[in-house]
Amino acid sequence: MLKKSITAILVLAGAFLMQAASISAQQNQQEATATQAGMNQDIQLLREDLRSQKKQIVAANMQLTDAEATKFWPVYDQYASALTKIGDDRLAIIKEYAQNYDIMTDAQAKGLITRWAATDEQALHLRMQYIPRFEEVLPGKKAALFFQLDRRMGLLIDLQLAAMIPMVKQ
Repeated sequence: MLKKSITAILVLAGAFLMQAASISAQQNQQEATATQAGMNQDIQLLREDLRSQKKQIVAANMQLTDAEATKFWPVYDQYASALTKIGDDRLAIIKEYAQNYDIMTDAQAKGLITRWAATDEQALHLRMQYIPRFEEVLPGKKAALFFQLDRRMGLLIDLQLAAMIPMVKQ
């Protein structure tokens, strides 16, 4: 089971890396408003695909009974929706960083990192808010397993993003 989870998570991370690298390459090769709109659409499709893959990984690893699944998935969907809003904020920060990369001031850099840290804090607050909600619909071990899976997938995505985003120019 653990081997299955790790394999699924690695597949998710690999898919994310390949798709994100493709988006990054497109960004470097093209410019203008039409390209920006196309890139935004690609990013949106990638994010939808990632959410779908995350849900599949959760489903494959949780081994929910029918009764548990009936209660779990609506809470999961609410949680995922709230997490997506935080992801929207992160995406806006990344876009701003990319737009200002070559001309970034110290003040802009400070503002971006402060906003990024705030999204980390929001994600943690969201998890803390949802722990009791998931514990209401799942036994303790299954709730813990969900949060382990969710956190590992989040860390893998964060790692992929960190590897793709260049360091700030000094």
